[in-house]
Amino acid sequence: MSIAIATTVDAPLTEAVDRTREALAAQGFGVLTEIDMAATLKAKIGEDIEEYVILGACNPPLAHRAVTAERQIGLLLPCNVVVRADRDDPRRSIVEAMNPQVMMTVIDNPDLVSVADDATAKLTAAVESLT
Repeated sequence: MSIAIATTVDAPLTEAVDRTREALAAQGFGVLTEIDMAATLKAKIGEDIEEYVILGACNPPLAHRAVTAERQIGLLLPCNVVVRADRDDPRRSIVEAMNPQVMMTVIDNPDLVSVADDATAKLTAAVESLT
Protein backbone atom coordinates (compact mmCIF):
# COMPACT_ATOMS: atom_id res chain seq x y z
CA MET A 1 0.00 0.00 0.00
CA SER A 2 1.32 3.39 -0.96
CA ILE A 3 1.33 6.24 1.55
CA ALA A 4 0.12 8.64 -1.17
CA ILE A 5 -2.43 9.06 -3.92
CA ALA A 6 -0.38 11.04 -6.42
CA THR A 7 -0.25 12.66 -9.83
CA THR A 8 1.84 15.14 -11.77
CA VAL A 9 0.20 18.33 -13.02
CA ASP A 10 1.44 20.31 -16.00
CA ALA A 11 1.22 23.62 -14.16
CA PRO A 12 3.45 25.73 -11.93
CA LEU A 13 2.86 25.52 -8.19
CA THR A 14 0.46 28.44 -7.71
CA GLU A 15 -1.86 27.18 -10.43
CA ALA A 16 -1.56 23.60 -9.18
CA VAL A 17 -2.52 24.67 -5.64
CA ASP A 18 -5.58 26.52 -6.98
CA ARG A 19 -6.62 23.54 -9.11
CA THR A 20 -6.07 21.18 -6.17
CA ARG A 21 -8.27 23.32 -3.90
CA GLU A 22 -11.02 23.25 -6.56
CA ALA A 23 -10.70 19.48 -7.04
CA LEU A 24 -10.91 18.91 -3.29
CA ALA A 25 -13.94 21.20 -3.01
CA ALA A 26 -15.70 19.22 -5.76
CA GLN A 27 -15.34 16.15 -3.50
CA GLY A 28 -16.66 17.94 -0.39
CA PHE A 29 -13.31 18.88 1.17
CA GLY A 30 -12.46 22.29 2.53
CA VAL A 31 -8.90 23.40 3.17
CA LEU A 32 -8.47 24.24 6.86
CA THR A 33 -4.74 24.93 6.81
CA GLU A 34 -2.06 25.86 4.32
CA ILE A 35 1.60 25.57 5.20
CA ASP A 36 4.28 26.98 2.91
CA MET A 37 7.09 24.58 3.82
CA ALA A 38 9.66 26.28 1.60
CA ALA A 39 9.10 29.66 3.25
CA THR A 40 8.96 28.14 6.74
CA LEU A 41 12.21 26.22 6.34
CA LYS A 42 13.93 29.27 4.85
CA ALA A 43 12.76 31.52 7.69
CA LYS A 44 13.40 29.09 10.55
CA ILE A 45 16.62 27.33 9.56
CA GLY A 46 17.87 29.09 6.43
CA GLU A 47 17.41 26.03 4.20
CA ASP A 48 16.09 26.12 0.64
CA ILE A 49 13.80 23.51 -0.91
CA GLU A 50 11.56 23.55 -3.97
CA GLU A 51 8.17 25.25 -3.66
CA TYR A 52 6.26 22.95 -1.30
CA VAL A 53 2.80 23.55 0.15
CA ILE A 54 0.86 21.33 2.56
CA LEU A 55 -2.94 21.68 2.49
CA GLY A 56 -4.92 20.34 5.45
CA ALA A 57 -8.13 19.08 3.83
CA CYS A 58 -11.30 18.13 5.69
CA ASN A 59 -14.55 16.60 4.50
CA PRO A 60 -16.90 17.37 7.44
CA PRO A 61 -19.30 14.42 7.00
CA LEU A 62 -16.38 11.98 6.78
CA ALA A 63 -14.61 13.63 9.72
CA HIS A 64 -17.78 13.34 11.79
CA ARG A 65 -18.16 9.66 10.94
CA ALA A 66 -14.51 9.04 11.79
CA VAL A 67 -14.51 10.87 15.12
CA THR A 68 -17.78 9.17 16.08
CA ALA A 69 -16.21 5.76 15.44
CA GLU A 70 -12.86 6.58 17.05
CA ARG A 71 -12.28 9.63 19.22
CA GLN A 72 -8.48 9.51 18.79
CA ILE A 73 -8.76 9.70 15.00
CA GLY A 74 -8.35 13.46 15.29
CA LEU A 75 -4.65 12.76 15.74
CA LEU A 76 -4.59 11.73 12.08
CA LEU A 77 -6.81 14.53 10.74
CA PRO A 78 -7.06 16.55 8.58
CA CYS A 79 -6.01 14.74 5.41
CA ASN A 80 -2.74 16.24 4.23
CA VAL A 81 -2.36 17.06 0.57
CA VAL A 82 1.09 18.12 -0.64
CA VAL A 83 1.56 20.25 -3.74
CA ARG A 84 5.22 20.66 -4.64
CA ALA A 85 7.21 21.85 -7.59
CA ASP A 86 8.78 19.11 -9.67
CA ARG A 87 12.52 19.55 -9.03
CA ASP A 88 13.27 18.42 -12.60
CA ASP A 89 10.79 20.81 -14.23
CA PRO A 90 9.41 23.76 -12.21
CA ARG A 91 6.66 24.20 -14.83
CA ARG A 92 5.15 20.99 -13.43
CA SER A 93 3.87 20.19 -9.95
CA ILE A 94 3.40 16.98 -8.01
CA VAL A 95 0.21 16.53 -6.00
CA GLU A 96 0.14 13.89 -3.28
CA ALA A 97 -2.77 13.16 -0.96
CA MET A 98 -2.34 11.08 2.16
CA ASN A 99 -3.84 7.63 1.52
CA PRO A 100 -6.60 7.18 4.15
CA GLN A 101 -6.05 3.43 4.02
CA VAL A 102 -2.82 4.07 5.93
CA MET A 103 -5.07 5.01 8.88
CA MET A 104 -6.23 1.44 9.03
CA THR A 105 -2.67 0.25 9.66
CA VAL A 106 -2.41 2.55 12.68
CA ILE A 107 -5.83 2.14 14.30
CA ASP A 108 -7.49 -1.25 14.59
CA ASN A 109 -11.15 -0.24 14.48
CA PRO A 110 -13.46 -1.98 12.01
CA ASP A 111 -15.91 0.92 12.25
CA LEU A 112 -13.37 3.08 10.40
CA VAL A 113 -13.09 0.81 7.34
CA SER A 114 -16.00 2.36 5.46
CA VAL A 115 -14.86 5.88 6.37
CA ALA A 116 -11.36 5.17 5.06
CA ASP A 117 -12.82 3.60 1.91
CA ASP A 118 -15.03 6.64 1.25
CA ALA A 119 -12.23 9.11 1.97
CA THR A 120 -9.89 7.18 -0.31
CA ALA A 121 -12.45 7.23 -3.12
CA LYS A 122 -13.01 10.99 -2.77
CA LEU A 123 -9.32 11.88 -2.54
CA THR A 124 -8.53 9.61 -5.49
CA ALA A 125 -11.26 11.28 -7.55
CA ALA A 126 -9.91 14.72 -6.63
CA VAL A 127 -6.32 13.86 -7.50
CA GLU A 128 -7.22 12.04 -10.71
CA SER A 129 -9.31 15.00 -11.88
CA LEU A 130 -6.13 17.09 -12.00
CA THR A 131 -4.64 15.18 -14.95
